[in-house]
Amino acid sequence: MKDGQSSGRATGHDPAGRESPPPLIEFRNVTVVRGGRKLLDSVSLTVREGEHIALLGPNGAGKSSLIRAIAREYYPSYRGPGVTFRFLGRDRWDAFSLRSHIGLVSGDLQHTFTRGISGREVVLSGFFSSVGLFLSHEVTPGMEQKADEILEFLGVAHLADRPMTEISSGEGRRLLIGRALVHDPGTLLLDEPTTSLDLHALHSFRTTLRKIARSGTGLILVTHNLHDIIPEISRVILMRDGAIQEDGPKADVLTDDAVGELFRVPVHVREEDGYYYATGY
Repeated sequence: MKDGQSSGRATGHDPAGRESPPPLIEFRNVTVVRGGRKLLDSVSLTVREGEHIALLGPNGAGKSSLIRAIAREYYPSYRGPGVTFRFLGRDRWDAFSLRSHIGLVSGDLQHTFTRGISGREVVLSGFFSSVGLFLSHEVTPGMEQKADEILEFLGVAHLADRPMTEISSGEGRRLLIGRALVHDPGTLLLDEPTTSLDLHALHSFRTTLRKIARSGTGLILVTHNLHDIIPEISRVILMRDGAIQEDGPKADVLTDDAVGELFRVPVHVREEDGYYYATGY
């Protein structure tokens, strides 16, 4: 058994009788309290690598707190029987191993990178978990090649030499996705990725996400907008007041009643070409 691996590692079996890998994320009854305020309330969630999931909820629902728990910035406030907080079946792990499984892109990260760093530097900095490159960083030819391949894949090769201060929010977000992809993570976690994007940027960004999803990388998309949920996402989780309200197939969860209750407004949910939209509020 590897160092730090839980003896209670959960595995299953596929129909052929082979042992299946443990879930990427396994939470049971996870409660997080910070500053006397309950941010997560008995959250139970299981995610397997390669799944395409949307986490939908209003502002203040606890979505960002759940992201911080997934990224291991927040830990359960209570430990005991019935509480599970595991990553790949382990109760403890090396934080660096997380990068090869989950790539995180957030608004806070984009704010941090709003400085005179070129697009190529942004992507290359992912190898060092840094903001830009420093003299102590040894960039290898392999890293350079990987960065160029990612820039081309994401359609932002023309931004390689442009500083982050001179590009749009949507372009910057795609570069940060490139930064997260340098370690070939099995899952990409995106926190409110379309905030501040206009219609053209939103179209370009959704096209990029669909390409990533089709390439085999799993997506966990955190949003308060139905139209962010690309057709490749098959599972939707509704969250409010720090708790999960519903979790299931997209068509079963995105109903008038469920979405209306989530946002506390009467809505009509319609589907068009694989996208869902709410009207009537």
